[in-house]
Amino acid sequence: MADLWNHLLASLDLRVSPPPGSTAEVTVAPANAPGTMVPGEPPTTFEGPNLPLNYRRLFGGQILGQFVRAAELACPDKQVKSVHTLFAREGSYDEPVRYEVSSQHQGRSFATLSILARQSTRVVASAAVSMHVAEDGPQARHVEDVAALLAPEYRVTFDLLPWETRAFDDLNSTAAAPPEYEFWMRTPAVDPELAPALTAYATDLNLIGTALRPFDGVSQRGNGTAFTSAVTAHTLWFHRPFRTDDWLLLRQHSPVLAHGRCFGRGDVLTAAGELVASFAQEALVRFDSEAAQSVSTQAASAGQAAQRG
Repeated sequence: MADLWNHLLASLDLRVSPPPGSTAEVTVAPANAPGTMVPGEPPTTFEGPNLPLNYRRLFGGQILGQFVRAAELACPDKQVKSVHTLFAREGSYDEPVRYEVSSQHQGRSFATLSILARQSTRVVASAAVSMHVAEDGPQARHVEDVAALLAPEYRVTFDLLPWETRAFDDLNSTAAAPPEYEFWMRTPAVDPELAPALTAYATDLNLIGTALRPFDGVSQRGNGTAFTSAVTAHTLWFHRPFRTDDWLLLRQHSPVLAHGRCFGRGDVLTAAGELVASFAQEALVRFDSEAAQSVSTQAASAGQAAQRG
């Protein structure tokens, strides 16, 4: 787990990348002066290493985290307000990703960036990023109360999350349950500047599994056997500054799975109940013919039972 944590931090340490075909070396990203990215100028390109995972493709959470870091480096006088990502195709684990950041708008309070994630000549993903300067103002929140932090005996392990996590429900269970899930997480001590990128990384992991919970006999562990899945779009909104080395609750649910796609959304809250971020995701979920028939029958039965109730 410590190795994955160190690799994750290294993947977020983006470097300025030279143009394709150049013999120049990748260099440390400079502390750019505020407002140096101007609309119409050539894009600034960053590059970061890939996580050495056991499956031969990129984890979407890595790309989300690197999108956030690329935006922060390209526009250092503002904070990431939202990231809207489309995943175009599967990324290759054995080639670094180049992040080409272009400025669409630079104002005193807001900026808009577009980012292309490329491998060779192929676009792997694209993102539209909204930036905002830090401002003060009235605050209010209207969210369900956060229960007390779960005790250590509720510790769970997620292969791709190299930090402590706790949950009451088992997302790998194949017993039918409501399409809701929440878990606590806390990273090792880390610079709060990395909180948005680390949180973006974490939010990509469990929404498909949440959408599958209503179907008896199916869980997220069935990917590649009973079904195939791939995230197609992911959006995050950051509401206020926070830390990931304090406990955070990720509370999520999936209101619909239909026509080969699932949709889920969630909130990130502190132990004190502050809403610090929100996220939403669409993903492909394609069942094989036998599993699809079983899942469709279950869904029809559940719908009839709900109507009788």
